[in-house]
Amino acid sequence: MRRGRLLIFVVLILIVGLGVVFVALKLFAPPTQQPETQTAVTEIYYAAQNIPQGAEITADLLGKFALPSANVAEVMYTAGEEANLVGQTARFTLEQGVVITSSMVGSKPVEISGPAWAVQIPTGMVAVTIPTNRLAAAGYGINDGAHVNVNACLLFIDIDQTFQTILPNRTSVVTGTGFPPDALPVLSAAAVSGGEGSTQGRVELDQTFQQPFYAIPSEVQRPRMVCQVILQDKVVMKLGNFTLAAPSADPNATPSPAQAQAQAAPDIITIMVDPQDSIYLNYLVYNGAMITMTLRNPSDTSRIETQAATLTNLLTKYGISPPAKLNFTTGPRVDILTPPVLPNDTVTAEP
Repeated sequence: MRRGRLLIFVVLILIVGLGVVFVALKLFAPPTQQPETQTAVTEIYYAAQNIPQGAEITADLLGKFALPSANVAEVMYTAGEEANLVGQTARFTLEQGVVITSSMVGSKPVEISGPAWAVQIPTGMVAVTIPTNRLAAAGYGINDGAHVNVNACLLFIDIDQTFQTILPNRTSVVTGTGFPPDALPVLSAAAVSGGEGSTQGRVELDQTFQQPFYAIPSEVQRPRMVCQVILQDKVVMKLGNFTLAAPSADPNATPSPAQAQAQAAPDIITIMVDPQDSIYLNYLVYNGAMITMTLRNPSDTSRIETQAATLTNLLTKYGISPPAKLNFTTGPRVDILTPPVLPNDTVTAEP
């Protein structure tokens, strides 16, 4: 009996040992090297940059990259077929990175609907025109194709939320007979509307006589200005008006009003933005915002987070403190800052 139990115990030990050895071999055995299989690839052509509709395909507009041969379609242009692609005409606007297929190009000139300059607008973008001047266009250093940032300045005022009118409100006085002591209670009221002098104010306490008085504003509410960068790295499509007609070949011909207007200092600028930004620009223009542009390096694609410029931020950032009220000052009195007149500013015409 004892010998049978011992035999069973030995058998169990052997089984457990074999299991441990098997698991160890699975865990620590080096992985089996699978033979590497070479995937066949084929180089195909793509648009290395944006190609406008109707533009001729040239070698410098093309790029190549490798694609598994199994994924190459018959309509794609592969390496060795550059001669079949160069010289073709883009039937549509080809964005950078798009694989060029035979349906995208043709041998015949493409008839472009609409104005010729519309093909300059990238897909998903629109062109919007805003007013400008010499100051807002960096001294007219901004011209067609320039990369710009767009700044906007707004004026904020306080209004009555219900009336939607500028504060302070004008007040009216309500008068009535009240409750006569020897008659039935009768109340009649008449609103006596005030004029300019009835502006709503506040009650203050005179510190000298300790008497209350009613203070009203001495002038209309002063708007509070804030400026901020609203768009960055946008491309200018046109400074000034687009050409409406071809110029006259006769140098002695009198310019038409449209040509004369085109020769004047431009007062509008057209930039390319996404549709949502075009709506924001329309809102700013028709709400009287002052819009200016800053010129930037076309190779600089960075985006910089800026803080809105307010009087508080300006004083804090540059450490400007309001001057103390003194019992003396300098002369003459200065109410408006104007640039001084320099000797070279005045030119005397010789007879």
